[in-house]
Amino acid sequence: MNHRQGTALVTAASAGIGAVYADRLARRGYNLVLVARDEGKLNALAATLRERFGRKAEVLRADLTNVDDIRKVEARLQADDITMLVNNAGIAVTGPTIDMNPDCLEAMIQLNVLVATRLARAVALGMAQRRKGDIVNIASVVALRGDQPAISVGYGASKAYLLAFSEGLDSELSLCGVRVQAVLPGATHTGLWEKSGIKLSALPQSNVMQAGDIVGAALAGLDQGERVTIPALPDVADWDAFKTARAALLPNLSRRLPAKRYGRGSIAKHLAAGPSER
Repeated sequence: MNHRQGTALVTAASAGIGAVYADRLARRGYNLVLVARDEGKLNALAATLRERFGRKAEVLRADLTNVDDIRKVEARLQADDITMLVNNAGIAVTGPTIDMNPDCLEAMIQLNVLVATRLARAVALGMAQRRKGDIVNIASVVALRGDQPAISVGYGASKAYLLAFSEGLDSELSLCGVRVQAVLPGATHTGLWEKSGIKLSALPQSNVMQAGDIVGAALAGLDQGERVTIPALPDVADWDAFKTARAALLPNLSRRLPAKRYGRGSIAKHLAAGPSER
């Protein structure tokens, strides 16, 4: 795809999934806004993209744990040229919740949940008004396995939020011509593992996907109209079956009376009886 696509802003673009997205989107005709803390790596990547693909590549150094920097990125997202946001920034804190440093837990939730939400909101209005744009939220397969957290309960919960947020936001924006995609990678060969204290070499290598394959699958899924892309899932019918089973619950999730297994009948009989009968 060599026609110009507008400008894509990618967070955590200095390495891993973010850097691959920048490369692949430049190939597709996007100009780039590269966001991360490491300005040196961003400058090197930007120079490569300009030379290799002839695209504009803007460096926006930002620490997304800093509220002033968040506002700086939000302001850039509100410009008319932005046609894609790749919400890739995130961290993982490992271990049992009761053993976690509460400040580290809060920082993870702040970045994975609140910052991702703020950035998506910042870009959504302009996209809706222009009736064009894509918001890509990088979640994780741990969003689907809350009872078996591979990293930590808090990390899985933050990614479950991002999945639910993406599906809901897509419902809001789809009528305006804006697509919202949640990408759910499994274990990926990136620096997240070492930063979280888990050695990548300790994982079964048959379960670890390269970042390039993750991004390739995610972009192919977006091209095919997927709103949730699970790169490792062999048969999309399994995801469709999951959604069907989830939808089947909806008519019975909110009713006037509790389910019979909770003793509704005996409670009602007790309440109906007079004082002398109790």
